[in-house]
Amino acid sequence: MRTPHRLAGILIAAATLVALTACAPAAETTPDAASGGAFPVTIESALGSATIESAPQRIVTIGWGSADTAVALGTTPVGVETDAWSGDADGYQVWTRAAIEERGDTLPTTFAVYPEVDIDAIVALEPDLILAPQSGLSQDDFDVLSDLAPTVAYPGSAWRTNWDTQIETIGLAMGKTDEAAALITDLRAQMADAASANPELADLSFAYIYAGEPGTMSVYQAGDPRVDIISGLGLTSDPELAALPIGEGSFSSTIGLERADLLNNVDVLFTWFNDEASAEATAAQPLYAQIPAVQRGSYVVNLDRQLGMAMSMITPYSVPWAIGEYLPMITDAAAKVTP
Repeated sequence: MRTPHRLAGILIAAATLVALTACAPAAETTPDAASGGAFPVTIESALGSATIESAPQRIVTIGWGSADTAVALGTTPVGVETDAWSGDADGYQVWTRAAIEERGDTLPTTFAVYPEVDIDAIVALEPDLILAPQSGLSQDDFDVLSDLAPTVAYPGSAWRTNWDTQIETIGLAMGKTDEAAALITDLRAQMADAASANPELADLSFAYIYAGEPGTMSVYQAGDPRVDIISGLGLTSDPELAALPIGEGSFSSTIGLERADLLNNVDVLFTWFNDEASAEATAAQPLYAQIPAVQRGSYVVNLDRQLGMAMSMITPYSVPWAIGEYLPMITDAAAKVTP
């Protein structure tokens, strides 16, 4: 079972925490269902099928983003996976907690999934639906959980469910397909509105990289929420970098720091680090320090774990929170690009 500390396919250790290399979903298949949203509905996944007989009342979520969508569709889960990497003191993602508290609902019970899913905690919650469409749920755990309640896993590969497919799947499971479609439309509109309000970003190229280990560098590609959000704000992925081959099972292209020259034409460079020490160690490497965007300061560095997680998913609550936090950083960097 993949943990909250692991983001996408390849994990990079950093001190006692693993790095977030590529947590985002990539496009996979859409849910294969026996009905258009009326109950009963059967949803097929890579691990097996889930038949939901009636509108769920006691939802449990595993993985990233599903709790947000359930809440946005009108049902606060009774249990959610704890976020031990970026969550608050109680293990909640701050935007999810705010949305639930605004509704006046009781906060869900949190449970661990590392080093293994806390099955006993889920049993105690008496769920009638378990949502895990963007997760690393194992076949064994799926089989056990499916005996407890209908369990909706990922349609293709673990951790590679596209954000809109995730919302569509949850809407289908909750009998709210029209409402789910409206959420997707609204999310796209939010990003488009932010882009319209900042037209100066439209002429700029960008790259989002990770270089947290000495001598290494990888480039996140389309399909990773970080890239998709920034693209949604109007910037354009550098075409030379976007054409690089993507590693199997990941959302990134590994190029190595020795090919830092590939970033020479990038207007705005984005990256993240686990902590200040990692950022300083990377910046001290001559090949890294010579990257034009780094030298001129059109360089957006994120050390905030909450913001890092918010940028690693696209949900009805994470996107407005992330844009509000991130957009000022982007516009500041963009102002330093030489015309």
